[in-house]
Amino acid sequence: MKVGIIVDVEPGIHGGIATALRSLITALGQLEGPETYVLIVENQAQIDWLSPLAANQRFEMRPASSGNPVRDVLRSVKGMANKALGRDGRVGWPQVPISDGWLESLGLDVLHQPTQGFTYCAIPTVYNPHDLQHLHYPQFFDLSDLTWRETIYRAACRTSHAIIVNSQWIKDDVVAQFAVSPDKVQIIPEAAPTQLLAEVSEEDKAETRAKYVLPERYIFYPNNTWPHKNHLRLFEAMAWLRDEKGVTVPLVSTGARHEPSREALDNRVRELGLENQVQFLGFVSNEELRAIYQMARCLIVPSLFEANSLPIFEAWAEGIPVASSNVTALPEQVGDAGLLFDPMDPHDMGTVIERLFTDDALCADLIAKGKVRLSDFDFLRTARANRATYRRAAGRRLDAEDAALLAHDWMRYPIRD
Repeated sequence: MKVGIIVDVEPGIHGGIATALRSLITALGQLEGPETYVLIVENQAQIDWLSPLAANQRFEMRPASSGNPVRDVLRSVKGMANKALGRDGRVGWPQVPISDGWLESLGLDVLHQPTQGFTYCAIPTVYNPHDLQHLHYPQFFDLSDLTWRETIYRAACRTSHAIIVNSQWIKDDVVAQFAVSPDKVQIIPEAAPTQLLAEVSEEDKAETRAKYVLPERYIFYPNNTWPHKNHLRLFEAMAWLRDEKGVTVPLVSTGARHEPSREALDNRVRELGLENQVQFLGFVSNEELRAIYQMARCLIVPSLFEANSLPIFEAWAEGIPVASSNVTALPEQVGDAGLLFDPMDPHDMGTVIERLFTDDALCADLIAKGKVRLSDFDFLRTARANRATYRRAAGRRLDAEDAALLAHDWMRYPIRD
């Protein structure tokens, strides 16, 4: 069976979706089976990023031309007009792209569109909406993004052969918002991407600490600074801890700086006098990321909306305790292996941070529980469940393992010896 996977993300830009896609492709490459994977890319940088991952994959780059000279000229003129008008190519209500036949020419049995974009085509399609945050927090999106998401997501969810989500919470949301059959929505939890990376040594950690001048103890939040990641209330919790509790807690944060949010975040850091407590490192290497995790006191995830949190998986894998928001799918994921707090309440958040920053016994207990909880997740199992979904969407017969994987939500109902 030939499986196409659309790759329209890149590292250093697209955060957790890019990380999850790379991890999935890596794990698919470790499975035995008759499948081959065609990675459909847009540029050489994506090939360089993904080419070392698997022997059972090949690349196809989207052609610059559609093969239709008239359409290409019209598209070029439209692009120049939009650029001159400052419209970034988005004019009026967005339309769902329709394949011009190139995708069909690849001879695919099934097409996975895993990164929120979607194209109508004649190939059985598997789609990942990830989450419907735009319907719950529309204030975090401009009008063009809202209309794009509502148009693309709704069309994709209604016309795809299968929809993959990471948790029951997101499945329920997709079913309720888009009126699709629950049988069409497959829950496949993710796992810790760092489990697929090389180990780091004490020397690596020392070099990372020196490079970034990291404090001896710090809390860690690895996430792009999009508004729903809720950095502002985290800052307020830190200031409250310092001013009311006398506890100074340094924060280290990695990930892209979301430019529309940068000024507000920087201003709030200055207003609260946190310049010496907050470090934004941007994107770091895989080795540095593991080192930063392992040297951190704990992970803090104050996000307002998540389908599941890759950093939580990573924290358990790297042996540090977890504190997380108590919203959306996060309580499902955390279980008893972390502390939960109200992300809208900086005092509640601060109280939880103080406990983890000062209570060694509590941290040791949560680290032990995190190791147990981590054993519930494995990217190879995630890859096998994705492969089973591909087989079902393509009309292939499922074996017993495939059927068992698709019948079980191991996030809510762990399988333990």
